[in-house]
Formats: sequence, structure tokens, C-alpha cells
Amino acid sequence: MEKPGGRKIVVDGDACPVKKEIAAVARSFGVPVLMVSSFDHVLQAEEGVAVVQVDRGADSADLYIANHISAGDIVITQDYGLAALALGKRCRVLSNRGQEYEDSKMDFMLEGRHARAVERRRGHYSKGPKAITAEEKILFQHKLTKLLTLLQENVQL
Repeated sequence: MEKPGGRKIVVDGDACPVKKEIAAVARSFGVPVLMVSSFDHVLQAEEGVAVVQVDRGADSADLYIANHISAGDIVITQDYGLAALALGKRCRVLSNRGQEYEDSKMDFMLEGRHARAVERRRGHYSKGPKAITAEEKILFQHKLTKLLTLLQENVQL
């Protein structure tokens, strides 16, 4: 799964709505993709895309990913905890909507996640995220393409 030079894209695949877009962009750059999901989600391997399925546990996919990423990898997730772990390992991290996570904002994001978890324990549930639109999928592709281009050119951000 490692490419010469070592960079790969690792995807938290359980609820990722942009799997096809990731595979297409990665193929155009020759970067391998590792999709990680629980056994509850059926993913198919394809050219350039390997699939790993893990137990159904709440954090099984996140823990697998955290243990299989290296500096320079790109991680795609909407989980702030996994994003923080990946940033700590010097990975680049994008959300499913193309937002690049930054160390400087992680404390704020994790505090918000904690506050929402407290509210859920109190029985107050909010609506989940809005469904991703076709325009947002295109925007994600552009953001991933831009990131891969910059990394390929060895531009430091």
C-alpha cells in the first residue's frame, strides 16, 4: 500500500460521502488510497484503493487509522479526535467537505465536540450534518487536487 516516497491517502470511510471523488483524484496523482470502515459498511477495493474492514466498535476505524498513518500522509475524516491525532503525526487532514484542519483550531473544535457530547447525554439531540451537495463534492475534489499539487511540488504551507 505504500508508494515510493511514502505518501498515501487514508480515509475514515464509514460515513464518507466523497469516496469516489477521493479515488479519482488519487488515481490522477498516482497516490494510493486506504479506505477504512467497519464491517457494517461494504466497500469495494478498486485500482489504487485498498479496503480494510475493522470491528464495529465506536472507535475501531479511528484507532486503526491512527496506528497506520505516517508523517506526510493525507487523512480524510470528519472526526475531530482522529484529525487531532493525525495532525500530531504530521499528516495533512481534510474534512469530507474539503476543510483543512489546523493545529491552531483543534482545541476549539474539540471543546465544541465535548459540549455536544454533554448535551447528548442530557437527552438534547441536534440534527446531524446536512447532506453533501454535488457542488460540495466538486469543491472537495478541487481542495484535494490543490493539496496534492502543492505536496507534489514540495511547497510547504
